[in-house]
Parts: sequence; structure tokens; C-alpha cells
Amino acid sequence: MKPTVLEAIATGNPPFRRSQQELATFMARIEGLPAGLEERIASTFRRSGIEHRYSCLEDFGQEAEHFNFFPKNWQLSPLPSTAKRNGLYRTLALPLAETVARDALEQAGCSPKQITHLIVVSCTGFFAPGLDIQLIQRLGIPPGAERSLIGFMGCNAAFNGLKLADAICRASPPDARVLMVCVELCTLHMQRPDNVENVIVNALFGDGAAAAVLSCRDPKQGQLTYRGSACTIAEHSLEAMTWEIGDTGFLMQLAASVPQRIQHALPGFLEPWLQRHGLDGSDIDLWAVHPGGRQILDLVQQGQALPTQALAASYEVLRDFGNMSSSTILFILKHWMALPPQDPAAAPRQGIALGFGPGLSIEAAMFQHCDSASR
Repeated sequence: MKPTVLEAIATGNPPFRRSQQELATFMARIEGLPAGLEERIASTFRRSGIEHRYSCLEDFGQEAEHFNFFPKNWQLSPLPSTAKRNGLYRTLALPLAETVARDALEQAGCSPKQITHLIVVSCTGFFAPGLDIQLIQRLGIPPGAERSLIGFMGCNAAFNGLKLADAICRASPPDARVLMVCVELCTLHMQRPDNVENVIVNALFGDGAAAAVLSCRDPKQGQLTYRGSACTIAEHSLEAMTWEIGDTGFLMQLAASVPQRIQHALPGFLEPWLQRHGLDGSDIDLWAVHPGGRQILDLVQQGQALPTQALAASYEVLRDFGNMSSSTILFILKHWMALPPQDPAAAPRQGIALGFGPGLSIEAAMFQHCDSASR
């Protein structure tokens, strides 16, 4: 049986691009913060490894009298309700999701009429009839296309979308084509930075969307073949990363120990999995690690003894976009698809992608890069 192929990946962001310095200044101007927190804001944002992020909200960088989302005061009081935030998600997520979906279909040379399955991934909003039904109608996908929604699984949710797409492709007729769309508007859930945890969360997350077309067709140069997956849940870590619905939006708890927990859990998880595929770390040419934060990337690189440039794409996406939750890993995989072909005599490049989410859950996927040696 032919492997599942990622034919194309398209990415996109909302229109409002802010520098990390602008965002730090915005946070520091909020009135009534606990003593000493303003200095912590400056240092946390400065050390984040992020230079710019995108938001669906224009307020960041505006004066209070021009706020459209927050109340027009620097106390940000009262904070916008969950209903208001979710209402904006309903309005703003669809056009962004539609844009990246159309781009991915065009790159793959695929008509919407050829899509047999649609997978929508998101954890920053809810409504029904949802994005799945609206995308089918807006894109012109057949109404009989099968729909799946993966929601509220956090930053590694796209890995579960890829697993589902792979299972669909392998179990379906050869002409099946799957469209997977991830859209996250994380900045809708920004909270007052009243404690260190809120400062860290506010320093990391941005908004973005990505779409991929998958099938069991013969791969072409630059495409990725999906070779398998694995997952685990780190012991004694249920409270290390949580994502809950509150009165003023979705609330994230992120323990300072998350990077160390990931570093500790990875060797015992990755090594047996690679061995089952007849591989070890030295056989992996490409690494795509979800940039949950700079320290996560630093500790994964140290723990796996990776060369300096191994996580270059992950650091670059973190720098230019921040953490866009589930859509982020597709931004990194898109970098892989743009790699130039290597010597035809060389073996196909092997790649590993890693993502981390509430639980503390760890997801991994294995890919092979198709170049002139493997067409």
C-alpha cells in the first residue's frame, strides 16, 4: 500500500502584526498590577525568543480610547466575557480558515470537489454548525464529504489530525483526498497579567492557521510521506499544563517545570519508538519540535544532543510567529517541504516532529522527505 502523502501545506495569519516589544509595553501599561510584575514582564518578553506575533485584535499597540475589544481603560476592567471572545472567534476564524484551505487546495492542484474528508482542528473557540460545515459550503466541497472535528486538545492537536488523516487515506479508495485545517486565535484569550504564569502565557501565544491536503498518491518532489506516529503521557504531570473555560475566556495554566518534564520524558519515549522502526537518533535528518517556548527548544536540543542547526526551523517559527497552538507544527513542516533536493545518490531524508499538550501529553510523527532521490 502506498504511504499517506502531505501534498501541500498552506499557512496564514490575521492582519495585525506586533513586535514583542510593543506587546511587552502594552502589558506593562496595564494599571493595578502586583508590585514587581512590570519588571518581570519586560524580562520574560525579552527572553522569549520571539520578535513578532500576529493577532486578530487591533487593540495591542493602541491607546485605550481606541480599544475595540478591551474596555476603554488601562485596568482592562471589566475583562471581556467568554461569550464576547467566543463570538469574535466565530466571526474571525472562518475567513482565516477558508483562506489557508483555498491556498492548500490550489498548491495541491486539487479541486474542492475532489475532497472526500474534512478534518478541522481548533481549541480556541466553539460554535455549531461549526467551521467544518461552513468550510464545506464556502469552499464548494461536496456536502457528502465526511467531517471530523478535533477540539480542545491544545498545541499537539494537529498530530491527532494527521493520525486521523493517515487512517482515512489507508482505509479509503485510492482517490480519497483529505483536507485538514487548523485555526487558532489564541490572543482572544489574553488575561490580565496578575501573576507570573499569566505573564508567561501572554508572552508566548499568537494567532495563525494552516491547512494540508493528504492522499495516498505517488509522492512528488518536496512532498512528505507520513511514516507513523507515537504518543505518551508524562507521569505525574496532569496539572503541569491545563486549558479550561472560565468566565473571561479560556484559561491556561503552564507550570515553569514543563520544559524540564519534556526533556526528562523524551529519551524513554523516543528511543524505543525509533528502534521499532530500525532507527536511532543519528538516522534523523530533520527535526520539527513544537516551539511551546524557547526553553522547550533549548532543552530538547540539549537532551537529544542535536546539532546547532537541527531545530533552526522551529526557532525561526517561534521568532516570527510565537506559539500558535495546533497550527504551529504545520508552519514548521512547510519549511521541510521547501528544502532543496539533495544528491540523487543520497538516501531520503528522515524527519521527526514532536508536539506537547495538556496532560502532559507528547505526540510524535515520522516523515520522509521526497526529493530527487525518492521520486
